[in-house]
Amino acid sequence: MSTETPKSQAAPPAPDAEAVATAPDRRRWLALAIVMTAAFMDLVDVTIVNIAIPSMERDLGASFSAIQWITAGYALAFAAGLITGGRLGDIYGRKRLFLIGISGFTLASALCGFAANPDMLVASRLLQGAMAAMMVPQVLAIIHATFPAEERGKVFGMFGAVVGLGAVSGPLLGALLTQWNLFGLEWRPIFLINLPVGIAGILLGRRFIQESKAPKALRLDLVGVVLATCGLLLLIYPLTRGRELDWPLWGFLCMAASPLVFAAFVAYEKHKTRKDGSPLVELSLFRVKSFAAGVTVQLTFGIACGIFFLVWTLYMQIGLGWSALRAGTTGIPFSIAVSVAAGVSVQKLVPRFGRKVLQAGALVFASGLLLYIWEAGRYGMAITSWQMAAPLVVMGLGMGLIVAPLTDAVLADVPREHSGSASGLINTTQQMGNALGLGLVSVVFFGVIDEESLRPETLGPAFVDGFQNALWWVTAVVGAIFLIMFALPARQRAHAEAAALDVEPTSTTSAKEAVPAA
Repeated sequence: MSTETPKSQAAPPAPDAEAVATAPDRRRWLALAIVMTAAFMDLVDVTIVNIAIPSMERDLGASFSAIQWITAGYALAFAAGLITGGRLGDIYGRKRLFLIGISGFTLASALCGFAANPDMLVASRLLQGAMAAMMVPQVLAIIHATFPAEERGKVFGMFGAVVGLGAVSGPLLGALLTQWNLFGLEWRPIFLINLPVGIAGILLGRRFIQESKAPKALRLDLVGVVLATCGLLLLIYPLTRGRELDWPLWGFLCMAASPLVFAAFVAYEKHKTRKDGSPLVELSLFRVKSFAAGVTVQLTFGIACGIFFLVWTLYMQIGLGWSALRAGTTGIPFSIAVSVAAGVSVQKLVPRFGRKVLQAGALVFASGLLLYIWEAGRYGMAITSWQMAAPLVVMGLGMGLIVAPLTDAVLADVPREHSGSASGLINTTQQMGNALGLGLVSVVFFGVIDEESLRPETLGPAFVDGFQNALWWVTAVVGAIFLIMFALPARQRAHAEAAALDVEPTSTTSAKEAVPAA
């Protein structure tokens, strides 16, 4: 409709996808509660599993490679489906995809809770990750389409609070549910607790969420998804199974083939761009120096998080013999430190010091790792939760200085028309790094633990040694992150551009990216 047409002659606008923002629905706050509850369920599920892994290992008789796949499988499926999930919502409707995602996530949670063996649990976790990839992108898209611009700042602030609550409460809730052993179910309630929440979300979502679609959505790139997933599987699967199978030849051949598959992926994405302009990954983004560096930081940071948090759980519960509740409460100072540092970095520090805040965060995080290595060596099996508090607080402060402002730094020089694709790629890359880090646990942790050390009398000291070795690797990765950060822009402009674009980059993607670190 022309802006010069008099209002008296104008036809009423069609209730398209974006009209909701100009005429907000009175039920929008109920819709917000529903999608935020679903996001909270997913966030808690990400953080709740690690703390229950030793219980799963004992109850199911799972091998160490199966333990890695319980976490890595979810991260891999989530990463592989994330961008496609967002596009499906744009094409077929965000409400529809949200309901499909939360239904599948609830079903997968039930399958996880009733898993009879490790293979069934791993398969169910893969399904759960794939369904989360359908559900999670719709949460922020529904918020953006449902709320007018003047309300979104408050809403995204609420979303950030929910993310922080999920990150802090997940490990503690997992510890309590495992420790209580409800109805003799051991670890299973950590998944079964999703069932009433998911069913309520389905029923209420059908009634209170309004449908919306993108006015012009890109086509799907299923070939790109398959190639990217195969490339990761060829690398991660041999890493997780190699030690258990005494590093067979096929494992090395698969890892050698992985770069070739990724090269084919790049070639196909170029072809897809020329053909219909809807590739899975917008390769032109990598010509932007700050974006290429930022995505590399996300990838390596995901690797560091994937290694540390799985190894940390195994060290405390299997190596030191602590209960799930003690291990869960030990991590509370870390979660609080992350939340505090994240808030201060975005509001006070980054506007004044820019990139230096992120680099300071990397150095502080590395300092905490070194302190942890020293304490683990000095106190050995006699270390206490209080002694762990100091390195965990230091690490938490360092991580908080990184995770909150990183997305803004990555998006600072990205053209406005590609901001959506860039945001999705950031989150996907971080999840891929997390999956790769979980796969590397078999090398940096289990690689220094021989079969003789797995006897009960030598298991604890062996796990202490493996924990220290893994932390040296994580420290090296964080050092590489510090150096890569020099390629980030000295000052960040993403918030200013977000205001002009009427979007909210930091409180969306960076919040989710912090979750694997919780």
